[in-house]
Amino acid sequence: MKALVYNGPGKKALEERPMPALQAPTDAIVKVIKTTICGTDLHILKGDVPTCEAGRILGHEGIGVVEQIGLAVTDLKKGDKVLISCITSCGKCENCKKGMYSHCSHGGWLLGHRIDGTQAEYVRIPYADTSLHKLPESVDEEAAVMLSDILPTGYECGVLNGKIKPGDTVAIIGAGPIGLATLLTAQFYTPAEIIMVDMDANRLEVAQKFGATKLVNATDGKAAEKILELTDGRGVDVAIEAVGIPATFIMCEDIVTAGGVIANIGVHGTKVDLHLEDLWSQNITITTRLVDTVTTPMLLKTILAKKIAPEKLITHRFALDKILVAYEVFGKAAETKALKVIINAL
Repeated sequence: MKALVYNGPGKKALEERPMPALQAPTDAIVKVIKTTICGTDLHILKGDVPTCEAGRILGHEGIGVVEQIGLAVTDLKKGDKVLISCITSCGKCENCKKGMYSHCSHGGWLLGHRIDGTQAEYVRIPYADTSLHKLPESVDEEAAVMLSDILPTGYECGVLNGKIKPGDTVAIIGAGPIGLATLLTAQFYTPAEIIMVDMDANRLEVAQKFGATKLVNATDGKAAEKILELTDGRGVDVAIEAVGIPATFIMCEDIVTAGGVIANIGVHGTKVDLHLEDLWSQNITITTRLVDTVTTPMLLKTILAKKIAPEKLITHRFALDKILVAYEVFGKAAETKALKVIINAL
């Protein structure tokens, strides 16, 4: 089968790989229909995720059709259309029972990280009963792909961890796919203002269409000052970091109001300074999280009810044999205006 393989920092290739096989009774083999590229894949390629070894098939998102099931799989059968969760959950360990699937004793973020992922024609899914979600035939397939990772990530790590309330002023730093997914789901809680911050004018324009009330272009390095001006010097109730670099986290420190929340979503590959000399007395809450995907069933209902339309995040589509081109397009988003790209594996 064809698969996109990580061969060490800065190296990737479309290769022929053997079909995956069942390794445990709880496994399923899924024929991939559609997948996508995540910003985390780019972090892996930069060498920011040393736990991902060379030779790994990348990808942790997608939808597909069950091809084969292990003897212990009870809720799925061959031919079921399924959503592949980016997080693998055994459903039985202490952390899973707390709803913290990202720290499952036997799973967590495995796909495209510790085991081969979804940017291939087939993928093996451990603990299939609790790591796959059946999809109704009526669901928009491209919208469903957004449910694998970015929608629950934005919602859980940004909106829920940010404790957004009606009337809040919210700043989302980073108008990439994760930031935009956070913007979509933040509106469930009717904040008074959602300020989107980015250096890409196109992404800010998209954010406005998606419901942002104010836009801040950070190109001149004065985004924090602009946000304080927009809030009459008060700052924001919730500052959401959706980039993963030191400058954007420090911006959150600079703009959060007393009693506010900084919710980190970004994947950080280098250290960030925490300015406790300024924040120690300010009643600030700082949250971190790896997505647990506990909200995926609820978010699927909102898509089926047409409450949100995450398929609007998709800007480009490619066949699997053009995935290297897709990576180039996704990696040069400022030039290509790419948000999410769909990879058609069939």
